[in-house]
Amino acid sequence: MKREPSTLSRAVNRTLRAATLAAAGGWALGSGGAAHAAEGGGAAGMPSFLSARDGAADSIKWQAVGDDVLAGQTGKFANGQMISGFVLNVLSQWSLPNGASAIAQGSLAVAQNAANQMSAAVNSNARVIDGNGRGSGADPSASVNGAQQISVNGVSQVTQVAGNSNVGMNSAQIDFSSNALPSVTSNGATSANASNANGTIKAGITFGNGGVTVALQTPAGLATQTIAPNSAQAGSIAQMLQIAGNNQQVANQLQLQLQTAQMSSSMLRQAGVLQALQNAINARR
Repeated sequence: MKREPSTLSRAVNRTLRAATLAAAGGWALGSGGAAHAAEGGGAAGMPSFLSARDGAADSIKWQAVGDDVLAGQTGKFANGQMISGFVLNVLSQWSLPNGASAIAQGSLAVAQNAANQMSAAVNSNARVIDGNGRGSGADPSASVNGAQQISVNGVSQVTQVAGNSNVGMNSAQIDFSSNALPSVTSNGATSANASNANGTIKAGITFGNGGVTVALQTPAGLATQTIAPNSAQAGSIAQMLQIAGNNQQVANQLQLQLQTAQMSSSMLRQAGVLQALQNAINARR
């Protein structure tokens, strides 16, 4: 695994903190969250990148995390388990009826060795394919708004649709495991951007000090994913789809694999002492 460059270190720490705290914070689902939504007059064909789900809500896979785990989650530890690494994969894809498409995807893998040294590998890609001159399916008279104002400590998924025969999916999967993490091919890029010739279709992804941002912009709407920390020791994972048009096929997908390692007895004692000191300070206030 590639040694992390200095410009990536803060992004790694903030992403890990925000993602694990968001996992502890729970889920807030908007319309169509964690499922695909088909609107209006007639079923839209399932795109190839969604075909594995067969368009059925009951085929969506999810992992329950018990209250005993969530109660002990602080961003670094889950009960007596220390988070020693993670792999984050994000993908946003939009297909328009005229053949145009936009895709942004990236991966971030972080591991900790026996000497408590962190290493990271990052990969970012963005691509836009222009249409064939036919209509994009966008509806200028349709309007979707408000989702950008939603703020949740945890995981939020919002889908807003104005139009017919659209398919939109927000999917997030968070796993805790002591197994070895999968390898990530790294191109070393912390960001990537692409657009068509006239700038009406854009795709971008950034791994930065403020977290992770993925964004697609098309004539028919927006698709975004963000992982963001904040100063109040809370974090958020947010997925948003805003579709204003017809025959659009859109997906936000996020997978976070958190590797846990058993804490040593000395680390548990240190954590206990630190918690006792913090409680004493809070009691004096």
